[in-house]
Amino acid sequence: MTRFPRPLAPGDRIAVTSPSSGVGERLRPRIEASIAALRDRGYEVVVGECMGNERVVSAPKEQRAAELVSMLTDPEVAAVVPPWGGELAIDLLDQLDWAALAAAEPTWFVGWSDCSSLMVPLTLRLGWASLHGWNLADTAYAAPDGLLHWLDLATATGEVTQTSPGVTRDGWDDYVGDPGVGSMSLDRATAWSVLGGGDAEVSGVLVGGCLECLSPLSGTPYADVPAYGREHADEGLLVYLEVAEHAAYDAARQLHGLRLAGWFDDASGVLIGRTSAPDAEKMSQHEAVADALGVLDVPVVLDADVGHTQPFLPLVNGASARVTVTDGVGVVVQSIG
Repeated sequence: MTRFPRPLAPGDRIAVTSPSSGVGERLRPRIEASIAALRDRGYEVVVGECMGNERVVSAPKEQRAAELVSMLTDPEVAAVVPPWGGELAIDLLDQLDWAALAAAEPTWFVGWSDCSSLMVPLTLRLGWASLHGWNLADTAYAAPDGLLHWLDLATATGEVTQTSPGVTRDGWDDYVGDPGVGSMSLDRATAWSVLGGGDAEVSGVLVGGCLECLSPLSGTPYADVPAYGREHADEGLLVYLEVAEHAAYDAARQLHGLRLAGWFDDASGVLIGRTSAPDAEKMSQHEAVADALGVLDVPVVLDADVGHTQPFLPLVNGASARVTVTDGVGVVVQSIG
């Protein structure tokens, strides 16, 4: 059974650490703007010591692991929000004090991209719900019509409904030139679709994240999705995945690998996030999904608002959800708590 952290409320303490990549001087104003946005909404914010960017990670792995565990097990901390993802959060998995985490009450861990390397193990090994879809650098944004800010999801209980806004954008906002930007510049129409055509309705327990970060965990004790699927076989899993930057051939290989490892054996459906990652010479990103997952006898949804393109649909790993796709519009109903 999923263990949900208690709902956030103004006055709660939110902790910031960089379990993967840290923050350089050029982007520090964006992080400060996001911290200010949290404080404006009534939250106390504390910033850890693992925030540097002299190397690919913010600090030695032992220090990053200790700080993350300290924050996640501190009863005064209601949520931990990294500034963003990075590259090598995987190096923390055998450094974390899993016994201390298991003995603690669950704390919201919020993030995406390389944070998937930590969020999925927290959900699968501890049963903690974890919140995918935003990070600290995104926190200054207002959620677009139809979607929720991560804070709104973390403060919710019961059923929460989100509807795809039908717009996206190419590229990213200028965090250096305009670090306080508060609205996503969404200017291009987009739509959800279903592999093979038509509409779809599917329900199950959510689990997933960034494909490039999760595929190396397949077959390790930290991402035993097949076992998690067997635990939830009556309801089924809703596995969601998004490609950050790998071209289509690499994405196809990774999706095939997860399929062969049993990640979809007890899936009731699959959500694939919209991506700006490149197509290959003879294969598009959609064709990569079809090649690897077209044999599954479950709905496979394409171009969901999940991942490395704006806007961000926050999803809670471990939550039961119902997804419908009708005429290109996606609706996601999650049960929180």
